[in-house]
Amino acid sequence: MSRDHLHGAAVTAPGAAAHVADAPFLELLARGAAAEAYDRPVLLARAEGRSDERIAALEHARLLALRVRAELEGRRRREAELSALFETAHDLAGLRDVDAVLQAIVQRARSLLGTDIAYLSLNDPARGDTYMRVTEGSVAARFQQLRLGMGEGLGGLVAQTARPYVTDDYFRDDRFRHTAAIDAGVRDEGLVAILGVPLTLGPNVIGVLFAADRRARVFEREQIALLGSFAALAAAAIDTANLLTETRSALAGLERANEIIRDRSAVIERASDVHDRLAELVLRGGGVHDVAAAVSQVLDGAVEFTDTAPADALEASRVEGHAVRHRDDWVAAVAAGGELLGALVLHGHPGLDPVDQLTLERAAMVTSLLLLARRSAAEAEQRVRGELLDDLLDARDRDPRLLRERAARLSADLDATHVVLAARLDAVAADADHEAAARRRLWAAASHLAATRHGLAAARDGGTVLLLPLEAGDSATELARRTALHLGGAVHETVTVGASGPVRDLAAAPDAAVAGYEEGRRCLDALRLLGRRGDGAAAEDFGFLGLLLAGERDVTGFVARTMGKVVAYDERRGTDLLRTLEAYFASGMSPARTKDALHVHVNTVAQRLDRVGRLLGDDWQSPARALEIQLALRLHRLADPPRP
Repeated sequence: MSRDHLHGAAVTAPGAAAHVADAPFLELLARGAAAEAYDRPVLLARAEGRSDERIAALEHARLLALRVRAELEGRRRREAELSALFETAHDLAGLRDVDAVLQAIVQRARSLLGTDIAYLSLNDPARGDTYMRVTEGSVAARFQQLRLGMGEGLGGLVAQTARPYVTDDYFRDDRFRHTAAIDAGVRDEGLVAILGVPLTLGPNVIGVLFAADRRARVFEREQIALLGSFAALAAAAIDTANLLTETRSALAGLERANEIIRDRSAVIERASDVHDRLAELVLRGGGVHDVAAAVSQVLDGAVEFTDTAPADALEASRVEGHAVRHRDDWVAAVAAGGELLGALVLHGHPGLDPVDQLTLERAAMVTSLLLLARRSAAEAEQRVRGELLDDLLDARDRDPRLLRERAARLSADLDATHVVLAARLDAVAADADHEAAARRRLWAAASHLAATRHGLAAARDGGTVLLLPLEAGDSATELARRTALHLGGAVHETVTVGASGPVRDLAAAPDAAVAGYEEGRRCLDALRLLGRRGDGAAAEDFGFLGLLLAGERDVTGFVARTMGKVVAYDERRGTDLLRTLEAYFASGMSPARTKDALHVHVNTVAQRLDRVGRLLGDDWQSPARALEIQLALRLHRLADPPRP
């Protein structure tokens, strides 16, 4: 095809001309030609007299090709840098000789930056200066043996500021302090342009990594960053070497310890046995008494955990941190953070060798850890139980399904019948701190009781509120009394407890818990007003006063508790005991006037009253019981008035 034809094609088809113009540059890119080679197609076109459009297309293609070439070179350079960094990291991972790793770092830094020389200096804290550790490309002996005072030369500036510094002309740069020794070494080496980056471990500069040329040169930002990466790897290598040295030293110490241990193989076997037993106990959730039993077997003696060890021996063991002898016993304090939790006591074993003493002390330590772990777990569970009870009392979470799920995770059943109990300390505290501590003890004791009884507990209104299930055959009164006795014994204080009547459907009706709590608080206040501090009671214990204390005025319940047996007897037998009682009280409790009111024989009245006594108890005519029975009769009649 002729040149004119090509020219015409270029004119009529610019896209085709562009493709033709690209062809020589693609070939140059493919064979990695030098940048000067990209000028030749343009010069050739001009020499051949090609059209301006053809030359413009070639110029455009040349610029694009040079950009592509620069991008390719940058990528190749970055690939080489990453490869070198990877290889260095690989060397570091398999570190055997720190000098070899540092030498490789310096060599790769010099190669990638294309400098005449690269070198690394390290600080010497013992002599207060810095010295040349590794050089690559150096030819001057004096330079290789340089020692620099801290703060001298370019390296001193880098070490002081912990930042990279670069100088295009070392001898004309006055940003750092020149010294005769340093300048002589640099002059012997013939260095002009120098780049230095710090080697840092944490906040400390431990040395400097340098790259230098024997001619003026401007170091690019990418090159400074690359040298910084190598410096980080060099610092890691030094740190690893230090750790290896420390490890070898530790291993040497362990070897010496092993020699001692081998000399006392019997001691090791015993210690191993103790360790295995205690570890097994901890892993399978054993308690402090299990630890005492295991140590008893190992020491061939009776070991017990107690909180009533002799005070002087217990305090001496806590202060010294060792088991101490007390008569024929040994006492090891079980303590944590200065708090005494109890003691392990080895009885009747006055002769105890140091190894057995250490065994007892380790057992005490394991016991303290078990107690703390149990306490932490218990406190976490107590908080969760308290949060659920708070939600029930505040009626914030009314989703029955969620309430049941949360309760089930705590082994509580909100569908069971419960009693709400309000508990409060009655002792007067010496100050606010003592009062707060006493309240915390009360809450802890209540939480423990709730956990063991599958209930809930929370601190509230200066006291504690509990939600406990009511077992079949039990009563709210008995539950309140047992709770007051238990809590009082646990905190060694007087604790008064007021209880609600039975509450049901707590998940479906959270307001039931609120009403129960208010009823329990009223009972608590009534007990304290009546001087029955340290006791426990429910609304049913106050007779007709219970109607005033009860939140919902349970008239039916009051009537049933007071004279329900008489009502049931009349309904079952068709008798007139209720009418006889009404006439008896209306006649001033006179059998003679009662028989006139009922128009029956006096013996009939006596027989009916005797039956009432067997149903209600021998004390039914006492003033207090008589008052309650009369009130119950009136309420029963009002609730079920006679029909005409």
